[in-house]
Amino acid sequence: MGLSKTEIFTDQQNEISVFAKVFGHPARVAILQHLFKIDTCVCGDLVNEIGLAQPTISQHLKELKHLGLIKGTIEGTRVCYCIDHNNWSKMKQLLLEFLNQDVAISTECC
Repeated sequence: MGLSKTEIFTDQQNEISVFAKVFGHPARVAILQHLFKIDTCVCGDLVNEIGLAQPTISQHLKELKHLGLIKGTIEGTRVCYCIDHNNWSKMKQLLLEFLNQDVAISTECC
């Protein structure tokens, strides 16, 4: 397998692709929606809410935390997760700038 050659792309291009990865699995989207709805969560609640196995939920939580979109605090034997609002706003702004680009309308089209 070849290298991804991320170094040949701009920081912004790499950042957009990393954030876009979040939306690559419906479980991560469902987790984020649930966290927005209740503004805090315990992992066990997500298992009941999403309907996936605990290890699967944990893997998605790990990915979301690695991307910086959620943060977690340890409370005894539980880890509570919530949206990292600063990083969410940063991602939203970056993606909005990218998605708000318009294609110039011309008479010729490919």
